[in-house]
Amino acid sequence: MKKLLSIVSLFFLTLIVAKAQSTTEEMPPLDKSPMDMSYYPNNYPLLKISEKTTDPPSARVIYGRPQRNGRKIFGELVEYGKVWRMGANEATEIEFYKDVVINGKKISRGRYTLYALVNPGTWTIILNKDTDTWGAFKYDPKNDLLRIPITVQKTTEPIETLSMIFEKNGSGFDLAIAWENNEVKLPISTK
Repeated sequence: MKKLLSIVSLFFLTLIVAKAQSTTEEMPPLDKSPMDMSYYPNNYPLLKISEKTTDPPSARVIYGRPQRNGRKIFGELVEYGKVWRMGANEATEIEFYKDVVINGKKISRGRYTLYALVNPGTWTIILNKDTDTWGAFKYDPKNDLLRIPITVQKTTEPIETLSMIFEKNGSGFDLAIAWENNEVKLPISTK
C-alpha cells in the first residue's frame, strides 16, 4: 500500500511540475521598453492606501519607456515632423478622472491617446479619442480633440529612459515629458 501511495504521489507531483513548467514557458519575456504609469497627484495609490487622500486622482498616464542605448533619439529614431506615439509599443494613453482644461479647451473626463509631432524647437502635443492602439500606425487626425504646440526645454543632463511625471502648477498640473536632452510640459488646468 505504501508503495502504491508513493507511486501515485510521485505521479501527481510530476503532473504539477510539468504544468508549472508549461505555464512558465508560455509567459512572454521581459519587454525592452517596460510599461509605466504616473498619477496626479504623484504616488496616488500610496496616498490612498495610507489614507492621506480620499479624493480620486485627477489624471494618470500609461506609456512604454524606451531607452536611448546610445542612439540619437530626436531627428533620427523619432523622426521630425512625423506623428510619434510618445513612447514604445502601445500608444501612450492619458486618463482624466474629472473634466480638465487644456489650452483653453474643456476636455471631458475619460481616456485618450497622446501623440506628438516632434520638431527641433517645438513639439505639438495631440490629444486623440482613439484608444487601445499600438504605435501610431492607425493614427487618424479626424479623432483629434486638440493640438497644442509646446516649446522644448533642454535638460541639464541627458535622460536615458523616456520619463513622464505630473508636476503641480498654479492652476492645476503639468505633464512633464523628458528624453535624451529634451523636455516639454503640457499644462492642464482643473478649473
